[in-house]
Amino acid sequence: MSGHSQFNLLSQRRFLPYFIVQGLGAFNDNVYRQAIIGLLAFMAVGSAQMGLYANLAPAIFILPFFLFSASAGQIAERLEKQKLIVITTTMEIAIMSLAAVGFLLQSMPVLLVALFCTGMQSTLFGPVKYSILPSVLKPEELTGGNGLVEMGTSLSILVGMIFGGLIFQLAGAHGPQVAAVSVILMAIAGNLVARRIPKVDAGNPELKVDWNVLRVSLQIWQLTRQRLAVRNAVLGVSWFWFVGTILTAQLPVYAQDNLGGTQNLYIFALALFSVGAGIGSMSCEKLSGRTVEIGLVPLGALGISAFLLDLYFARPGQALAQGMTVAQFAQAPGSWRIVMDLVGVGLFTGFFVVPLFALIQSRTPRTELARVIAGMNIQNAMFIVLAALIGIFVQRVLGWTIPQLFLALAIANTLVALWIFTIVPEFLMRFLCWLMVRSLYRLKLHGIEANVPDEGAALLVCNHVSFMDALVLGACIPRPARFVMYYKIFNIPVLRWIFKTAKTIPIAGAREDPEVMARAFDAVDAALAEGELVCIFPEGALTPDGQIAPFRPGMEKIMQRAAARGQQVPVVPLALKNMWGSMWSNRDSRLHRARLPRRLWAKIEVLAGVPVPASEASAALLEGKVKALRGDAA
Repeated sequence: MSGHSQFNLLSQRRFLPYFIVQGLGAFNDNVYRQAIIGLLAFMAVGSAQMGLYANLAPAIFILPFFLFSASAGQIAERLEKQKLIVITTTMEIAIMSLAAVGFLLQSMPVLLVALFCTGMQSTLFGPVKYSILPSVLKPEELTGGNGLVEMGTSLSILVGMIFGGLIFQLAGAHGPQVAAVSVILMAIAGNLVARRIPKVDAGNPELKVDWNVLRVSLQIWQLTRQRLAVRNAVLGVSWFWFVGTILTAQLPVYAQDNLGGTQNLYIFALALFSVGAGIGSMSCEKLSGRTVEIGLVPLGALGISAFLLDLYFARPGQALAQGMTVAQFAQAPGSWRIVMDLVGVGLFTGFFVVPLFALIQSRTPRTELARVIAGMNIQNAMFIVLAALIGIFVQRVLGWTIPQLFLALAIANTLVALWIFTIVPEFLMRFLCWLMVRSLYRLKLHGIEANVPDEGAALLVCNHVSFMDALVLGACIPRPARFVMYYKIFNIPVLRWIFKTAKTIPIAGAREDPEVMARAFDAVDAALAEGELVCIFPEGALTPDGQIAPFRPGMEKIMQRAAARGQQVPVVPLALKNMWGSMWSNRDSRLHRARLPRRLWAKIEVLAGVPVPASEASAALLEGKVKALRGDAA
């Protein structure tokens, strides 16, 4: 596990060209938009025209997401993905050529038409940008890959804004020519790199494109709502855009009025947020243990609210001085608190949004994913517009200051997060599970990625050492797994809520409760038939002495029932090592001592062996393989 890193993806052709293309696209979009502002200053237009552009530009760019997302999602589902990326980057060359004409002619109408076309190209690229990842990445790579994409996007936007803003300052009279050449060269570079992306099969090549925008927009939006976890993950991503839009829209004025700075201080504040978001996005893989760990989402939401709240208290009023440079601001009293708050908000937005993207990708069928992303983009656009309108209303009508808006946003973010987590308790359950496992244990994994199937049904069998075994394994396995556990462990207070939310299957012995046992086998059959992972503890109870007890024949019964319906399910042996004597193990139960932790934050290992074909699987064989994995003497 420790030998893996998301940065390894940057050396592989299946990911690197795509990563560069999406980064260049975000970079060029922002170079273009900032260069338009530079052109307006170059032309010495009045503040009225500047204000007109400031209001028109976001609306013009976002409008295509409403008009074309439905068609874009269908096209992205139907076409081979590398081909579509080449098409969109070719469009970018044509659009930026039109933009270059606008710069050379110093024509604002031409530039705004090109801006609309840029929004249209982004609309078409959006569904393929995220739907391609599950096709080129393994399940355990989804979180790290999304983290890299979010990091690359944040930094590309920032660097693009800086570069675009400097063009007319540095090039002087040649600014229009430099801007024209720059946007065309970036578009050509993106297209050349796109041709290096390996071919990726279409999600649904037989899909017929319906060009009725209203009808299809409603249909693909409904696709985002078919699965509860996906629906609320999409809602979470849209809320991320809402919070980000309000926050970043206020930064120019906030930097001037409340921080007392110049334009450079605004860029500095934006850089703090962007760098924080990049660090948070890249940290998700390490914190999640290379699984799709949605437990980070509540952590991210709470962190965003905490730092927004502190941002209000750090500077609730106007700055005491004006016209400060970045260096002067850094030396002013209380400035480092504001710096930490801006970085903190960005950091926790990374924790919040990256697992949501990974969840959407992992829980949505590939034949629908591009359309679900398109539906999410429509909803995102609505939240962005709503955020802009609310920001204008509360400041111009209600007279709120920007710090007061940050305070309201912190409160609203907390309430929305609690609402989402109440509707889908899986988010909160995974957070509690992640918190418990990561605070009690240090995990070291062997063979999980190589031997647990990326897709399709499989039966996982493991030795049973502690009450935490299911939570530990759930934190290690990249895919969601259904655990079968003894009903008395299932009914432990607090843990019961976690187990129930995780759809754990309680089981009892035939003599204890035959009805519970029958329901358990039926639930296992249904889960395997749906292509899910099922994990059982064949010993039937916690080990009383740390040794592996004989495996009971329930595993063989599961395999026989699967074979009877024509399903051959591979069996993956798992072994927990060094759990005996750690927190929640059964070591002292015979002496009736309190189960206090002997080794808090104990170093434990989870090992996975090569899958055994269903035709060869037996209780005795799997018992031997689990013992061998754990290193028990023959």
